Amino acid sequence: MLKNCDAYIATGSNSSAIYFEKYFAKYPHIIRKNRTSVAILDGTETTKQLEDLADDVYMYFGLGCRNVSKILVPRAYDFVPLLTAFNKYDHLKNHNKYRNNYDYNLAIFILNNQYYMSNESILLSENTSAFSSIAVLHFEYYDAMPVMKQSEEIQAIMGKDFIPFGSAQTPTLFDFADGISTIDFINSL
Repeated sequence: MLKNCDAYIATGSNSSAIYFEKYFAKYPHIIRKNRTSVAILDGTETTKQLEDLADDVYMYFGLGCRNVSKILVPRAYDFVPLLTAFNKYDHLKNHNKYRNNYDYNLAIFILNNQYYMSNESILLSENTSAFSSIAVLHFEYYDAMPVMKQSEEIQAIMGKDFIPFGSAQTPTLFDFADGISTIDFINSL
């Protein structure tokens, strides 16, 4: 039981957020839900930019809202430079828990006869969902440069006209989770 507080801040899944919203309805609150980040590539990225993107994808195994779990690429995109740059994290194929996720997802793709690409430390799968499993990076093709902005499920957008590649895990002091200033919220009480 959480009693005798002036306000509440809760973080959880989208399912738990439903209960938090109901439980804390009569109090000032911030309820944080599942979020993830995406990257938009145009095919002209340098090797350094792709290696920086690897940091955005692999750090913390995709368990944070600022981890890139999906990329948007032009229809004729060449994935070889991306997969080569992602070799920066080849050591994760020897990390037991990460490798278990990789092997599990690989088995699912094979059993479902689903197309995938791999560099032995990540699986790329075409999927419209912004959220991907650990060791999987979703991709989606575009014909015209997509117009993206933060949303209910998107925390950060990485790319040339957005947050620079490699910066997902280094937000500034004023990059608030869900775009809500916790300081302003507390000061408003």
